[in-house]
Order: sequence, then structure tokens, then C-alpha cells
Amino acid sequence: MTRRIRVGLLWHSARSGNLGVGALTIGNIALATKAAARVGLLPEFMIFGTREVGALYVTDPDVGARTITGRYMTSLKGFWRDLGEIDVMLDIGAGDSFTDIYPDKRFAYMWGSKLLTILRRRTLILSPQTIGPFSRQPHSAVAAWACRHAEAVFARDPLSMAAMARLAPTARTIEVVDVAFALPFDPAPRGTSGKLRVGLNVSGLLFNGGHTGNNEFGIEVDYTALTHALLKAFTARPDVQIELISHVYSKTLSHEDDGRVADRLAAEYPGVVRVPDFAGPSEAKSYISGLDFLVGGRMHATIAAYSSGVPVVPISYSRKFEGLFGGLGYPWLVPVRGHSTEEAVAFVLDAFERRAELAADIESGKPIVEAGLERYVAELATSFAAAIR
Repeated sequence: MTRRIRVGLLWHSARSGNLGVGALTIGNIALATKAAARVGLLPEFMIFGTREVGALYVTDPDVGARTITGRYMTSLKGFWRDLGEIDVMLDIGAGDSFTDIYPDKRFAYMWGSKLLTILRRRTLILSPQTIGPFSRQPHSAVAAWACRHAEAVFARDPLSMAAMARLAPTARTIEVVDVAFALPFDPAPRGTSGKLRVGLNVSGLLFNGGHTGNNEFGIEVDYTALTHALLKAFTARPDVQIELISHVYSKTLSHEDDGRVADRLAAEYPGVVRVPDFAGPSEAKSYISGLDFLVGGRMHATIAAYSSGVPVVPISYSRKFEGLFGGLGYPWLVPVRGHSTEEAVAFVLDAFERRAELAADIESGKPIVEAGLERYVAELATSFAAAIR
């Protein structure tokens, strides 16, 4: 009889309007299932995440869910009790939230959930994610403590490895890649219209000036002007069909919603295709796989393109882009600092003309991706086997 292992998925989501978080969840489930099978185990999963109102896209009967609230975290009948029902906790930190750059309340939830997992004597593994930056106290000290008490910390890029070396040099840290590279999809056929299909993933967050509207990311390129310039350049070409692709949807946070910006731009530029919202992350990746070229402001939209072989130019507004794609030896990122908006436009248009070079660089990076995913799966298999002895 096959033995079961109960796996917690902390800071994951089965219905987030941010399809990047969903891609992490589905990818991590796929990799953890593969790891469990290697050691003769059948996994059951429990997602622990924030309240979401989007459509459910993780429907496996072996995947349950709990909603994290203040009351749930502090009640003995809440998170503490549910921790007793799992063998291993995979904490992905929503991909990039294990840092002190966000409000203290967010950090308190991120760290408090790790603290309780450790105190409950569950195996804690930090799944592949961006680590840091950390620049404040006591945030850095308590974050380092959690990393040292985790069984393993998986960094998804070289810059996160460097951050861990500063934060907690004695922690067991392993460099791998983003689990979204393992997101399943159905390859889409290439178009037959004779036109090149160019996808433009416009980030509502960047288009609206960031969370604050004051460009807290410090982007020197005018992202809104860049978007309009690219639309004008591509719509002027008779051999191109431009398609607006959204990857983050939010009914409550209008400044983060890609779809609202896509609607506005589609109305302004006749002939541009406003791709309907996707039912989930795999559907988004499947659609993107049929494009000839993608420019993306959302990292996981660009990972979807890269991992399906589509030439892609990510707009690198934070070090998570630079770390991830830099680790793959992929230089085709929009230089949003140290360059003018005009230079950024020229960079994208030049990359479009050199699509074959981009495709070759993606092919060269595949062994790095495959090795990183295999390293993660092998480590998980060992941890799973040890957790149920």
C-alpha cells in the first residue's frame, strides 16, 4: 500500500488573480508530486494563503485550502492545529514577499507563519523564491533565525543566493530556479494569418506608477510612454498583429489590474487584439506559447514565454528579473535604469528584429532550468522520505 505524505503549501494560492502566484502553486505541486513518487509516497496538499476571490483553478481533490487571517494565526484551533496535520511545510513566500521592503504587517505574517511552523516541529522548507532585500532590524535578525532553522532555503536566482550569504551564511541554501518553469501547458499552434503575433503584457502596476503612484520602484524609463511607443511602432507594421495580454486581475485594487489598462489601450488603438482574461496560469502559458514575440511587465508572463520557447523581452523593474534571467545567461531585458525611454524603445524593437538570437539564448538556457528543477526535486524527495520515517 502506498504511503501518504501531508504537504503544506504556505503562501501559495489556488485562485489568486495574480496568475504568477498561481503558476508558483501549480508548478510547486507538480514538482512536489514528482519528488514524492520517487520515494514511494502519495502526497496530499494543504494550501495556506490569503483570502482570494478569483476563480478556482487548482481543483485536485487531494489539495485543500485554509485562509490566513489574524484570528486564524493566533488561535490554537487555527494554524497551530492544522500544522499538526502536516508532515512538511513548503513556504514559497508568494514568490517575492520574504523581505522587509513591504509594510511591517506583511512581514509579521511572513515571519510569524515560519516561527509557528518551527515551534510546532514541522519540517520547514523555503521553496524557490526571491530572498530579500533585508535592510532593517529586527527584521533581518529574525529572518536570519528562520532561515537557519529551516531544513533548506531554495533561492531561485544568484542574487538571492548572495542575499542569503549576507543574511544567514550558515543556513543550508541551495540555488535552483523558479518553480513556474514546471507549469504544465498545452502548446498552441502558431498562427496561419501570415502576420507575426506580438504579445504585449502591460503591467497595470507599472502603468499606474507602482503601488503608491509615485514610482517607488525607481524606474527611470517612462513606462507609460514606453507602452504607447511600442503600440504605435508595432501597429504601424502591416506584418504584425499586436495582442494585449493580462496576467494580473484585481477587482479591488484597480492600480494593479492589467485588464483595465488593456481595455483602455485596445479602445485607443483599433486593430489591437485584447486577449480575454485567462481562466488560470496554465491557460495563460498555453496561449503565450503560440506567440512569435512577447514584451512583458509581469515576471511570470515572461517565464511562461521563455519556458515555452517564445522570444521574450522582460521589463526589469526589480532585481527579481535581473537575478532570474541573469542566472540563465539571458541578456534581453529592457534596461529601465540608466537609459532613456527612447533607448528602451529602441532596445525592444532591435530585439524583435533579432528574434532568432533570443530563441537561441533560450535554448542555451534550458539545461540550466532543467538542472535547477532536478536539484529541487531531488532535495524534496530526500526531505519527504526523512519526514515520515
